[in-house]
Amino acid sequence: MLHEQYYVELAKYNRLIARKNEKTEDYNGIYDRFRDPVLTREHIPLFWKYDLDVNTNPYFMERLGVNATFNSGAIELDGKYYLVARVEGADRKSFFAVAESDSPVDGFKFWDYPVVLPDTCKDETNVYDMRLTKHEDGYIYGVFCSESKDTTVNDLSAAVAAAGIVRTKDLKTWERLPNLKTLNSPQQRNVVLHPEFVNGKYAFYTRPMDDFIDTGSGGGVGFGLCEDITNAVIDEEIITSQRKYHTITEAKNGAGAVPIKTERGWIHIAHGVRNTAAGLRYVIYAFATDLKEPFKVIAEPSGLLIGPKGGERVGDVSNVVFTNGAIARDNGEVYIYYASSDTRLHVAATTIDKLIDYVFNTPEDPLRSVDCVKQRCDLISKNLEILAKEK
Repeated sequence: MLHEQYYVELAKYNRLIARKNEKTEDYNGIYDRFRDPVLTREHIPLFWKYDLDVNTNPYFMERLGVNATFNSGAIELDGKYYLVARVEGADRKSFFAVAESDSPVDGFKFWDYPVVLPDTCKDETNVYDMRLTKHEDGYIYGVFCSESKDTTVNDLSAAVAAAGIVRTKDLKTWERLPNLKTLNSPQQRNVVLHPEFVNGKYAFYTRPMDDFIDTGSGGGVGFGLCEDITNAVIDEEIITSQRKYHTITEAKNGAGAVPIKTERGWIHIAHGVRNTAAGLRYVIYAFATDLKEPFKVIAEPSGLLIGPKGGERVGDVSNVVFTNGAIARDNGEVYIYYASSDTRLHVAATTIDKLIDYVFNTPEDPLRSVDCVKQRCDLISKNLEILAKEK
């Protein structure tokens, strides 16, 4: 016999899974936002949180609570959509779980069990933010942050970040490979594997870091090559998208979703961070790199692509949007999965054509207020002439 409250909670869960998502009226011509998050902690199956035995849980209490469901890798396989989400338990430990749907914008349902990674790193305490790359070698790779305690200092909050690597063919059985080694960077986060070989080698977008929080001397999104992904070592990192003073990337920036290949170049959807009086503000921006030399930036539109709006601003880490997953379909549709405030996961829908137009035709940041005003005045003058002709 099950507790009567189980049926109440199950009805709420079933309504949530069945709810259809709708586009909002928010408009910028680049992408469409959707009314509801695609994943929240309410999407977690009841049998992950509650002991359903009325003898050992007579009050139907959560025994293993979930705090948040957010930063997710994304992939389309055989016409279905899969999110490998970061699930954070009430104990603050994160783990990965696969959610599946026939739709890219709603109906996501977690598989019965979360991902069980091979326990090969005995000092590892936490894992999160997996990027999924469908590589031309035939594997699906997951690159994620592997966090462990920094034992070199007497500080309980001090940690060491490394890039963990796993690979799979079906999202069910995962092979753990050794963590990425970058010889010139003490720590790594937000690492993305490029989907194609570059000069016959595996290519990674990295974020060189001096310590766990601050990039320090790290100048932006890095790029490096390695011979063997089963023992991945990068000798040299080239900076691609650079951090710049008084921009959205001033404090730090990092790769987000796996780059999308287009006829004009690789389109990158990344995150930029600046410091404010209220703390760090994370936004999402885009840039493009050369098809043959994917470390060479060829277009960099000004400003942010996605920033937190409305209720997205509120959460465990407020005023943040972050992406580590996007799906580009063969028909030209693109779905960008982004988390808000380290709490929930949303989706924005666009197309390859729109992203190309945005990235290659949006003006670059001139980096000074006086030049930004001139840039805007030029646009205003052009538009006023057009409006005058319409009268």
